[in-house]
Amino acid sequence: MKKIACLILFVSMLTMSCQKSFIELNPVSTVSVEAVYKTDKDFQDAVVGVYSMLRNQYQDFWIFGDLRADDSWHALGNDAFLISVDKFNMNSDAALMISTWRNYYSAINRANLILSKIEAADAAVVTNKDRHVGEAKFLRALAYFDLVRIYGDVPLNLKPTTIEEGYTKVREKVDKIYDEVIIKDLLEAEAKLPAKYTGVDVGRATKGAAKAILGRVYMTRKDFVKAEAKFQEVTTLGYSLLPNYKDLFDYTKDEHHSEYIFDIEYQDGNLGAGSGFSNKFLPKSANSLAETFYGIKGGAGEQNTPTLALFDSFDPSDPRRDVTVAKGYTDNNGVFQGFLQIATFTKKYLAITNSLNDSKANWKVIRYADVLLMYAEALNENGKIDVALTYLNQVRTRAKMPTFSGLTKDQLRTKIYDERIYELSMEGVRWFDLARTDRLASVMGPLGFKAFNALFPIPLVEIQIINNPSVLAQNPGYN
Repeated sequence: MKKIACLILFVSMLTMSCQKSFIELNPVSTVSVEAVYKTDKDFQDAVVGVYSMLRNQYQDFWIFGDLRADDSWHALGNDAFLISVDKFNMNSDAALMISTWRNYYSAINRANLILSKIEAADAAVVTNKDRHVGEAKFLRALAYFDLVRIYGDVPLNLKPTTIEEGYTKVREKVDKIYDEVIIKDLLEAEAKLPAKYTGVDVGRATKGAAKAILGRVYMTRKDFVKAEAKFQEVTTLGYSLLPNYKDLFDYTKDEHHSEYIFDIEYQDGNLGAGSGFSNKFLPKSANSLAETFYGIKGGAGEQNTPTLALFDSFDPSDPRRDVTVAKGYTDNNGVFQGFLQIATFTKKYLAITNSLNDSKANWKVIRYADVLLMYAEALNENGKIDVALTYLNQVRTRAKMPTFSGLTKDQLRTKIYDERIYELSMEGVRWFDLARTDRLASVMGPLGFKAFNALFPIPLVEIQIINNPSVLAQNPGYN
């Protein structure tokens, strides 16, 4: 499912690996840039280098999408940085800000280099040229989409950039980046990418992934007409909800199912390609009973704790509650085991793990239920209330919850917002939902949010390296 052989990538821009999966990218040697870009496989392997940077970055995406929002908190209280994120008093010199900036720009630079080299490639030799272009542009668009949502205005690079040029790259307006890169790249990606893959290539970006992310982009820009049209296209591509919500998070089963659209891919096996979610999110327990029960070795991090308010917001009969925000687990003897230090944890990432941070649990960037709820939201904003209800009710029916009818536009909007909590909490979407729907102040204000906290700080080290506020200035509130 996640297997590909011997990846050839270039040092500092790309990495090399001869392992089992296209996501396993431990460096083993180096080659020159010109020697790499010759064959179809060269470009295929080079594209993997872009995925690798996003694989690094999405290990911590929960900090932006979950911890920063209202449905999660750092309950253990032993990490000053996580507390600062939770309490809106983080500093610009935080390691996460530095790694985030560099991970995304490394992914962008890698994509730019591929696109610059492939332009002149012989299509008879590089037989999957369109696909490689589509993947590079999809991944570049995703990186920029995350960057502007996290930092706001950012430097815009559309070609390989030298160190000297880097000193002159000013922060471009968010709207320009959406118009000139994100939307254009995604439109081209959806035209060039295949609808699906088989064998070793399963897990790469598809036409449906490009359309779904583009729909999310349109929602973020409040272009509900284009969002509606794009999501309608996604509904024609053969996706469907799994009958059982819990199966989405059952890692003994294939993660590439009918509801899967695009994940950041991880692979267990002590190869350095696993995720840390299973360890990070599991609470500590007496004598490591929880770790033993769930088969998670390497210890529990007790991070990204769902709030009691999130637990209380669920209908007690909603089966999603125990998956999203559990208060404990029932052991093999039928005895309920709670936790002393915290009241809740999420079960969405509990995969058997043989060593620390080596879980096979993927990060779900977007899945079909998310698309259906955004489609319902776009339809409702466009005044198509009855049609919107059908898509909201698809999600509720899968969850075995009562369907809605006879709602006004305002009532339906609220129901959709709530349903996104029940369906998607702890999947990195909550903060960005609040931001795109202009609810940060109303929801997060009582928790300490100030207007400038809508964006994160530009890394201090980047400010110091450029040392020119007219080129790279700090976001307001973080000086």
